[in-house]
Amino acid sequence: MTATRGLEGVVATTSSVSSIIDDVLTYRGYSIDDLAEHATFEEVIYLLWNGKLPNEQELNNLKEELANASALPAELLQQMKSLPLSQAHPMTVLRTIVSTLAMYDADAEDMTVEGNYRKAVRLQAQMSTLVTAFSRIREGKEPVAPKKELGFAANFLYMLTGNEPDEISENAFNQALVLHADHELNASTFTARVCVATLSDMYSGITAAIGALKGPLHGGANEQVMKMLSEIGSVENVESYLKNALENKKKIMGFGHRVYKNGDPRAKHLREMSKQLTTITGEEKWYTMSVQLEETLKAQKGLLPNVDFYSASVYHSLGIPHDLFTPIFAVSRVSGWIAHILEQYENNRLIRPRADYIGPDMQTFVPVEQR
Repeated sequence: MTATRGLEGVVATTSSVSSIIDDVLTYRGYSIDDLAEHATFEEVIYLLWNGKLPNEQELNNLKEELANASALPAELLQQMKSLPLSQAHPMTVLRTIVSTLAMYDADAEDMTVEGNYRKAVRLQAQMSTLVTAFSRIREGKEPVAPKKELGFAANFLYMLTGNEPDEISENAFNQALVLHADHELNASTFTARVCVATLSDMYSGITAAIGALKGPLHGGANEQVMKMLSEIGSVENVESYLKNALENKKKIMGFGHRVYKNGDPRAKHLREMSKQLTTITGEEKWYTMSVQLEETLKAQKGLLPNVDFYSASVYHSLGIPHDLFTPIFAVSRVSGWIAHILEQYENNRLIRPRADYIGPDMQTFVPVEQR
């Protein structure tokens, strides 16, 4: 056996959910460019879970199911109010509350196809309500109940701020959700599949995935990008910041990708969104700084931005607190996690790789008094 660090280049399973071939990302065979420009997030959810785009009736049914499942148990909201939210990272809260949600779901241990679908709808709907409720509770505000007449993207922004978003903000956030929905066998998706391959339940799989997404080398990168932009402060400081960072071998978050060789295809959509939104808010500096970082790193190191880089300035321009960037990633990516979990259940085999042992050879045990 030969070990491969980080399983790089290892094909671990077959999947029909999404693909990355020659730097082209697809969901169920549809290019991410096509979906980002034309699809609603609800259409993408249906596509990932069912393998096809919905007709009008199927889409309306899913929207109704999500709306009916979006409310959180009152006891859970009360529990959230008792947590030390001011000092807890939102991803820690999300990981804890999603696990707790299983206790309020009568289908939690139902492993039938029907039971798993009902859990899927609840998890997808309640994740959004959970993140927005947490944000408001820690600010001393009451959670805002979702409106059934609003779409998924608009409802999130409404529950977060208490105000219905304008069309540009809704469309931008919808596009961001579409772009983040799935990404083949990334770290959190693989974690979810490893977990449920033991035939553990869906809540366990999603909780495990959230734990993996929390890391700054995965979902946490977009929060770190905004932190970096804030540290730089102005366009005039970009060159000196980069020079110092590169000399000290400091990692520049939001750049590079193990799978893509010629750039992340999702980045260009977020780049355009960043340009549009920062112009509207009058904070063009975030976009200008980002472009200068991109151009300089491409010229000096050949590094290209990934999905996390421009999503930071997009979310900032939508008025979203910086530490909610990664939970929002989870609000979208739970759709892909669920699709992979359902696929794992359909043709399951326990995921149990081996390790290339590099420790000492056979040793002889010595009693403690002789050591």
